[in-house]
Amino acid sequence: MRKIVHRHLGKVVAGAAVAVAGTAVMIGITLPGTAGADDTGGGQAAAGQSAAQAGQGADGAVAPGVVEQAPAAEGEKGKGRDPLTDDEIQRVEKIAVNPQLLNASEDVEGDRGPERLTVDLADPKVGELDDPDAPRRADVTFYDYRDDTLVTRTVDLDTGKVVATGTQHGVQPPLSSAEYAEAASLLIADPLGADLKADYKDATDKELTNADQLLLTGAVYRAVPGGRPAVLDKCGEHRCVRLFPKVKNGPWIDARAFVIDLSARKVAKLES
Repeated sequence: MRKIVHRHLGKVVAGAAVAVAGTAVMIGITLPGTAGADDTGGGQAAAGQSAAQAGQGADGAVAPGVVEQAPAAEGEKGKGRDPLTDDEIQRVEKIAVNPQLLNASEDVEGDRGPERLTVDLADPKVGELDDPDAPRRADVTFYDYRDDTLVTRTVDLDTGKVVATGTQHGVQPPLSSAEYAEAASLLIADPLGADLKADYKDATDKELTNADQLLLTGAVYRAVPGGRPAVLDKCGEHRCVRLFPKVKNGPWIDARAFVIDLSARKVAKLES
């Protein structure tokens, strides 16, 4: 068994799954399993959370349907309860983001347009379960960083119409790969990222300058009563993340003491 190498952040976990698990138990969080050269980042396993759960606002109200102009080329289409095809996913993404939403929202980098999270086949309505010709609908979820709003738009694949829109505050579904990358970029650029960069240098003998050098996953962080530091009190209302970075083809780096508030674009270190 290879040993845990003690470095700047406390631990650089050197490859063995048992070592990873042993480190995580001490603070009550399980790191992802150790992986090799074929690792992929972005936490895609978490992205399967049903977007249908976010389809209504806190008061249960659903906004009226909005007719959008569907792209001319519909591409490959699924049938019944078949998973959405790649063509269907691309089509509903274009339909769901109308000019109003595009111009009034911001993504994780502060650019125009919301941050896309998931596209899922919508659940059938009551009475449609046994209907082989029931309409196929897709739920598209976005996060608007302009005002920390989760937006869900339901698109009828046959008509090309947005048939329902829901908004929620304080709801934090799993993060996208783009959000993990932005969180890592903020940490690397912050003075608190010095230890992360030092650990990366120890592991690779190279400088850590951008998020592309890491495989990234993580978890949404929510503030707890009396938690420290106070700068993280809005986490839950804001979109905050704890990162589990991994050197490509190398060890995990334990960065769980840091929380990145993507909404405020600030980095903080948890106090024990």
